[in-house]
Amino acid sequence: MRIGPKRLRLQTAITLMTCGIVVVVLLIVYVMFGLKFSREAQASLENKAITIARTLSRTPVVVDGLLERADSGSIQHYATEISEINNVQFVVLMDMEGIRRSHPDPAQIGKHFMGGDETEALHGKETISTAQGSLGYSVRAFSPIFGPNRTQIGAVAVGISLDSVQSAVQQNRWIIYWGILVGGLMGVFGAVMLARKIKRMMFGMEPEEIAKLLEERSAMLQSAKEGILAVDKESRITLVNAEARRLMGSLGLSEDPVGRQVEQFWPLLRMEKVLDTGEAAQDKELEQSGITLLVNVVPVRVNGIIEGAIATFRDKTEISILMERLSGISLYAEALRAQTHEFMNKLHVIMGLTNMRSYDRLEEYLTDMVQSIQTEADSVVRLVKDPVMVGFLLGKLSRIREADVRLVILEEGVLPEAADHEVSRELVTIAGNLLDNALEAVQGADNKQIELGFRHENHLLTLKISDNGTGISPENGDHLYEQGYSTKGKDRGVGLYLVHRSVAKLGGTVRYLSRAGQGTDFIVQLPYMAKSDDNL
Repeated sequence: MRIGPKRLRLQTAITLMTCGIVVVVLLIVYVMFGLKFSREAQASLENKAITIARTLSRTPVVVDGLLERADSGSIQHYATEISEINNVQFVVLMDMEGIRRSHPDPAQIGKHFMGGDETEALHGKETISTAQGSLGYSVRAFSPIFGPNRTQIGAVAVGISLDSVQSAVQQNRWIIYWGILVGGLMGVFGAVMLARKIKRMMFGMEPEEIAKLLEERSAMLQSAKEGILAVDKESRITLVNAEARRLMGSLGLSEDPVGRQVEQFWPLLRMEKVLDTGEAAQDKELEQSGITLLVNVVPVRVNGIIEGAIATFRDKTEISILMERLSGISLYAEALRAQTHEFMNKLHVIMGLTNMRSYDRLEEYLTDMVQSIQTEADSVVRLVKDPVMVGFLLGKLSRIREADVRLVILEEGVLPEAADHEVSRELVTIAGNLLDNALEAVQGADNKQIELGFRHENHLLTLKISDNGTGISPENGDHLYEQGYSTKGKDRGVGLYLVHRSVAKLGGTVRYLSRAGQGTDFIVQLPYMAKSDDNL
């Protein structure tokens, strides 16, 4: 809100607007009640005057006085006494000619009544009027006076000064003034408290800040790479971002979901359960229409009360690709690290022998080393024709030698180059994780040995990796491929999960045979189209 060039704070604006409304309302109340009180005060005095006049018109003293059955002084005395007792301006008795028979000023007795408003009363009617007489402006009440045989013999006029009327109205107005003052103070107090309450509810933010925050929130939600769906506490869908609509469209949920009950629109999300229990659902897999989503649902709490829930979900395929890339990079990095470490050790040996000038021993060491490396390389190259797997295994051999473990590549068959590069990458993931598992399994054995064999027949590849470690117990075997399950401590249990996932992706199977204290064989079978077959 602006006043000129200056922008008011929200709390100040609400306070001023509320106070303004209170002032307008109080002014309207003042006018309405002022008019009402004025009318009621005047009506009350008029009613008082006509009551006195009506009573006097039936008083025997007045009747006898006008019939001249009594002394005229008694009428004047009686009228004066009534006037003083009832606190009215005057009580005037007149005959049918309008001649005063009594008056607060004795000098006016015998003179004609002034004002001209007594005519109807002299014709038998009660009237109330405002007119000017010998005593000034007054409210006058007239009542006819009748004799014994119902013949009119005169009239009585009771007058109340307009000053008295204004005085009565002013007394009533003081009540209004006090009411307005109290109401105004309460209105100002209420306005301040209301402004503070609204300010707290808005977390102390100004409208411009809230508008900016909403725009940023909308942009952020729409640009997020994860699908986002929000519901209120009644489980009605209130927000769906662009990515969520795309993913739901691929699931066949193309209708606009906003405003609908989430359990009716998409029951598999189970968001109503989170609303009921208040417990978040983390990393839940949801399969629908052949697509697997990874879903997280968390409750939204305001001041400790659940006001809704938010679900975030993403196509698991994208996450799987990312995990595979990270896993492959990790395996290659580990292989390079092992090779670097091994060759650094050999270089140190060469440097030491050179410094000692033991050239004969150096020549013998280099010959043995080259023959050993050449033998391993020849064995790998001869039995494995896939370049990606060759490079991986040569790097893995260095790490295995470094761990003082012997790797034997079985002569059972040959691994041809894969027609699909995706299959090669998956095979590296499978073999790498199984070799790492075997390497850890043989650490407690006396004669540490791992065997690796490939056999390719009829477009079916069999991969076998054996170790002579401690074996796998039956109770652990039931959870072997579960993500996060491990007997080796926290933050483990990923390797065999990745193996199982890659095998399932390629449409193969994985099984193991374990002998307590003797070792474990992992056997993987999967469809495998060789590049040579593809060229036929």
